[in-house]
This record gives sequence, structure tokens and C-alpha cells, in this order.
Amino acid sequence: MKKHLSLILLALTSTAAAQSRPVIGLSLSTLNNPFFVELRDGAKKAATAGGADLVVLDAQDRADKQASDIEDLITRKVKVIIVNATDSDAIIPSIMAANAAKIPVITVDRSANGGQVAYHVASDNVAGGKMAGDYIKKLLGGKGNVVELQGIPGSSAARDRGAGFNAALKTTPALKRVASQPADFNRAKGLSVMENILQSQPTIAAVFAHNDEMALGAAQAIAASKRKIIVVGFDATPDAVAAVKAGKLAATVAQRPGDIGKLGVQRALDLIKTGKVPAKTVSVPVPLTLITK
Repeated sequence: MKKHLSLILLALTSTAAAQSRPVIGLSLSTLNNPFFVELRDGAKKAATAGGADLVVLDAQDRADKQASDIEDLITRKVKVIIVNATDSDAIIPSIMAANAAKIPVITVDRSANGGQVAYHVASDNVAGGKMAGDYIKKLLGGKGNVVELQGIPGSSAARDRGAGFNAALKTTPALKRVASQPADFNRAKGLSVMENILQSQPTIAAVFAHNDEMALGAAQAIAASKRKIIVVGFDATPDAVAAVKAGKLAATVAQRPGDIGKLGVQRALDLIKTGKVPAKTVSVPVPLTLITK
């Protein structure tokens, strides 16, 4: 009888402990990208270390699914919602819904254009785009035709990386952007868009892609064309770093996605512990580095 009661008490204690663990929601734009897989993994490690449970939802690069995912997190009454927006404008109603439910929101990598956000954890994408542009400028001696492969239209990462890159080009008139097209941060689209650009542009010296997936797709198209064109990416995913070492990419801007995920969860744990939400968004910077051969 005593043994039976002990087992019941142990079960009740375990259940109570499980129920006391805070739950944090993480809504990612996609998990079909190594960058966001690393971000998720960094977030998971931080949640485990902080004694919290992490619910990860994949929007599959669809703004409507992300809205539904966040609605689900609100219904679950998670303590904090961390958002990596598919679209910086489309995410606003979801953030406002979380605000109305008094659930703090943290954005990671990509910002939101509205709603109350406690923290924004990201690298300086404008500085990263300029870093890529300056490196291309250096490699080309300040002149040549350049192509830009853009990320998902409407995402802050695409907007900011493009702004930094084009700011670098403006200081050097002999460096001309002859094509700028979206390939949605996707490797297959990077390949197909680059194939079309190669057909329409007989002279290209360099390509800057807003992420490594597009850069790797572009490099594949360039290799098939047997033309010599410099390619610079952004994110420093394992595939891209390997491609830099192999000479297939000239460089990639390292963003440390694991650190972004970790810092996002750590700020969420701070909010849960203190209950204090900043009146204005507090930026949490993550350092950038340029990876070259």
C-alpha cells in the first residue's frame, strides 16, 4: 500500500513539474532551409537549458499558414511567442492578436512592420549587404556588371540586405547592377532565375544573393554555363561554407543563426521571469563576419 501511494505521489509530482515548465512558441518562416534549422536548434538548446518547453511551427513560407500557426500558439496560451516572419507586413495582425492576448512577442532574423514587439534579435542585415557589396567591389577592382538575387519580397531580410548591397554599389559608378530579381531564398529558384539571367545578360562579373540557398543555386547555373562569375551569399550555412572552401562561392556573410535562436529564447525566459515587457522594441544584435577561402 505504501509503495502504491509512493508511486502515485511520484506521478503527481512529475505531472506538476511538467505543468510548471513554461511553454514558448517559435513560429518559423520555413524549415526547408539550413539557416532556420540551425536557428531552431539553437533555440531548442536554450529552452532545455532554461527549463522551458519549445513548440516549433513551420509556416512553409506561407503568410496564411503562419497566421494560423500563431493563432494556434495564442490558443495554447504559450508564455511568449518568437516569430521569424514570412512577410513583415502580413505578420502585423498576428502580432497584434498576441498583444491583445497579453502574450509578449519577440522577432528573430526578420522584423515586423507593426504591432508591439519586445525584442528583435538579428544581425544588421544592412551592414551585411554592404559587406558583401564592398567585397565584390574589391574583387572586381571597382568595375563590372553585377546581378542581385533577392529574397522573398516583403521580408525585412530581403529589404535590408538589398539596401546595404545597393548602397555599396552607389559609391562606385563603374560597378553596374544589370539585373535584380527575386528567387525567394530558395535554391531551386536561385538556379532557374540565374539560368534566365545568364541567357539575357552576356556580360556578368559577379552575383550577390540575399541568402546562401540562392547563391548555391546560382553557382550551379553558372557552372553549367562554364562562365567565370563571382558569387557571394549570405548566412554561412554548412553547404555554403563548404562551397567557399571548394572555390564554388567567393564568400558568404556569416550570421550565426544558432546564436539568434539562443538569444531569442533567452530573452523570452527573461520576460517570463520578470514579467516586464519593454515599452519599445529593444534590438539585440548578433555579430557578422565575412567567410572567404
